[in-house]
Amino acid sequence: MGECPVLKWLLHGILLLGFATPLLAENDMLIIAHRGASGERPEHTLAAYERAIDQGADYIEPDLVVTRDGVLIARHENEIGETTDVAAHPRFADRRRSKTIDGTLVTGWFAEDFTLEEVRTLRARERLPQLRPGNARFDGLYPVPTFAEIIALVKAREAETGRRIGIYPELKHPTFLLQEAGIDTVDLLVLELRRAGYARAEDPVFIQNFEVAPLRRLARLTDLRLVQLVAAQGGPADEPGMLYADMVTPAGLAEIARYAAAIGPDLRLVLDESGGATPLIADAHRAGLQVHGWTLRKENAFLPARLRSAGGEGATGDFAGFWRLLAASGMDAVFTDDPALAVSARGQER
Repeated sequence: MGECPVLKWLLHGILLLGFATPLLAENDMLIIAHRGASGERPEHTLAAYERAIDQGADYIEPDLVVTRDGVLIARHENEIGETTDVAAHPRFADRRRSKTIDGTLVTGWFAEDFTLEEVRTLRARERLPQLRPGNARFDGLYPVPTFAEIIALVKAREAETGRRIGIYPELKHPTFLLQEAGIDTVDLLVLELRRAGYARAEDPVFIQNFEVAPLRRLARLTDLRLVQLVAAQGGPADEPGMLYADMVTPAGLAEIARYAAAIGPDLRLVLDESGGATPLIADAHRAGLQVHGWTLRKENAFLPARLRSAGGEGATGDFAGFWRLLAASGMDAVFTDDPALAVSARGQER
């Protein structure tokens, strides 16, 4: 804990650049494929991850929930009715229920109430069909992948391409799942990664979470790099008295640096309304933290007003313009649903 923050930040930068792709330039932002190439295929499917790898993403990002029999699977949330065809399976009609998750009442079907064998009978569906009707054409084609299958895909593509491909898992609701289902997803994740040969700080892995205690525990269990996610509002579900706004102050960032290598902020915390950088990136770097912002998407619905095009919320806006603003801010990495566009924008910056 006594190391120099600036030196710590530089070392993290060396690790980032040395274990992504060999073609990265010194000031390049890392490209994290958010749930795979989710702007082109239903998210959290092997098809989306493979497409992202083919497009040159440095890392692929699976959100992880857990089955009743303790297997990590990739879904946006533990409520799987939104992203699978579970509602079309009469045998599972009685599994529909309501749960209060991190203070919010949610009704649907939950991964932790299904065995892996049962999940294998489901197929993925596009989560945003109104904005991405092209993705909805793939509904029903792809199964729900396990984390082990995602790692196997990465290993196979590394062998095929000769480049390192990073993995950037997010544990979803670990405190709730421990209390509700009695399943410790922190332990499961560390064991899964260790079995695959990921345990060292220099390995191409980041583990992210919005909560604090799971990250602090992970810091004791593994040397893999950790990322404290921060939203534009609210605070960590496991720390009712804590606000994200306080966590991104210089004092809050110094505390995060005691257990994490980076912060993952909402992009609204990184850029002000004029498109200029807020103090957050500079403050984080002074604390020895990288900054990995989320989420860069092509559709008008997700872009600042000045970067939107004609054609409605689902139309493609000025993605490259947003990339340039983020690159100019000094941010170290960006989550994106559209890795092909990000790789192209990064190439144009050189």
